[in-house]
Amino acid sequence: MTTLFEHHRPIVVGIDGSSAALAAARWAAREASARGLSLALVHLQPDPNGRYQDEKISAAMRPALREQAEKWLRAAITVACEEVPGLNPSIELRDAEVVTALVEMSVDAAMIVLGARGIGGFTGMLVGSTANSVVAGAVCPVAIVRTPPLGQRKTDGPVVVGVDGSRASEAAIEFAFEEASLRGCSLIAVHTWTEVYLDPELNVDRIAFDTTVLREREEELLAQRLAGWQEKYPNVPVRRVVTKGRPVRVLLDYDDEAQLIVVGSRGLGGYHGMLLGSTSQALMHYTRTPLVVVRPEGT
Repeated sequence: MTTLFEHHRPIVVGIDGSSAALAAARWAAREASARGLSLALVHLQPDPNGRYQDEKISAAMRPALREQAEKWLRAAITVACEEVPGLNPSIELRDAEVVTALVEMSVDAAMIVLGARGIGGFTGMLVGSTANSVVAGAVCPVAIVRTPPLGQRKTDGPVVVGVDGSRASEAAIEFAFEEASLRGCSLIAVHTWTEVYLDPELNVDRIAFDTTVLREREEELLAQRLAGWQEKYPNVPVRRVVTKGRPVRVLLDYDDEAQLIVVGSRGLGGYHGMLLGSTSQALMHYTRTPLVVVRPEGT
């Protein structure tokens, strides 16, 4: 089975002048170094006419906007090279709509990395707008990185992956095992389940549900999903967690412990679902840990 990453594909970082974008550049620099990939720092500048209809104002702003963008890119180069001395990232300043351009870049990228919170305005990389739309449309994995509290950047702890049995979940498992192997850390595979809901009006209160049977079935499902990957990565210690609950709440329980959380872009739906509109989206807003959302090939 081939790796998710091809060595000619770069890791692309969206730079917008925010502290979160600089944190993303640092994180991506370590990721590129670990995987032997190139790093591309990109600033996308939408046409100011979209905000200022007066062409004279637009023309007057262009030099200042370009100077500002170049300053942001230089700062990103500095932090990336401080993180990984000898790294030689490329830079690109392009006039383009942010989401459209990043989704297009994802076709040829190994990964897109975004800061979780931008500076706002038409250049901002904001969770709920830019980041959310890029995660929904990107072909490659997308990492969302928050600015860590001063002195609290986490580089140890396990990689945590959400598993639900879907194709996207399988891609997330592959990614998570690769990451744990590269980082020399353990992997926690989390699978959640809930009891079947029955409408009280159906008058089936006499039926007894054996939750032990349900749990055993879910434990078997998780074991099956991990079996081949544990053989491929025997150096990665794996802890399986099967628990009743909602995926978001259970995964967030590992927020302080994990150095990375990985989920699929969308799941099976129903009580198994790791959905972009639910689990992935909620984690983008609430986790303090770097989050990677992985889409299966061909979707």
